[in-house]
Amino acid sequence: MRGWWQEIAGLVLPGVCEGCGAPGSGPCPGCGEVLAGGGAGEGEGPPGTSPGRVRPSAEPPGLPVVHAAVPYEGAVRALLIAHKERGALGLAGALGGALARAVEAAVGAPEEAAGAAGAFAGAREGACGGRRARPLLLVPVPSSRRSVRVRGHDPTRRLALAAAGRLRRAGRPARVLPVLRQGRAVADQAGLGARGRRANLAGALEVVPGGARLLAAGRVVLVDDLMTTGATLAEAARALGAVHHPFIPRTPTGIGGDSAQHEFEQRVAAVIASSPASFEINRNSSETWIVAGGER
Repeated sequence: MRGWWQEIAGLVLPGVCEGCGAPGSGPCPGCGEVLAGGGAGEGEGPPGTSPGRVRPSAEPPGLPVVHAAVPYEGAVRALLIAHKERGALGLAGALGGALARAVEAAVGAPEEAAGAAGAFAGAREGACGGRRARPLLLVPVPSSRRSVRVRGHDPTRRLALAAAGRLRRAGRPARVLPVLRQGRAVADQAGLGARGRRANLAGALEVVPGGARLLAAGRVVLVDDLMTTGATLAEAARALGAVHHPFIPRTPTGIGGDSAQHEFEQRVAAVIASSPASFEINRNSSETWIVAGGER
């Protein structure tokens, strides 16, 4: 309900940029550039930030390979909070574009995906031509029913839909597959440390009935708006792994006959933002940084 009031209010009241407070609707050009990784706002990281692999300072067991579009600070932090907590639904397009960039970084270039798909088809059919990339299946981390009621919308699912649309317009087949759900209630994550969050979420997520069959239809990418401790993404990856074991059949070089090997595909995830230090940690930096707030 609150989302509808936000949209109506935006039609009759002067709008401001949720990232910096400048007059206008949606992110201003400067904040949009920061979100796109093409610039930096006051007090933010270096300009031209590209999506990169991120790791929390204490990596939880089972965390997939995570890529983030931009550091979680300044305008990016303000925009994410406005969309998630204040129902600024008009930001979904720009935020979804950032998530799409992270998804592309997570799965690699289109030609790499097409090559993997071709190996799969070749192993099954012996064909060499007509390689096509498998569709990207964006699996959003689920929000609890209570948080959806309170916020008036499901922010992660909305962003996943925006990202899938952006990917399709760029020529990459993609769709959202909301197959994860909470199997039990969890406590509010705010105020919990990394260990507390892992305990709080352990075994909490599950795949809906029939979800395993749907997951076999393409390249699965877990998506969320933000990574802090990584506990949520690790639990989501565990739940997927309980029913879905993706692999690419490959024929070993120099081995004749019908012998083949099954190479398991690495579980990957994409988020819009992660702490600045998580980018540095992946570059073997000893710097540490803690995000205020946190994952669900």
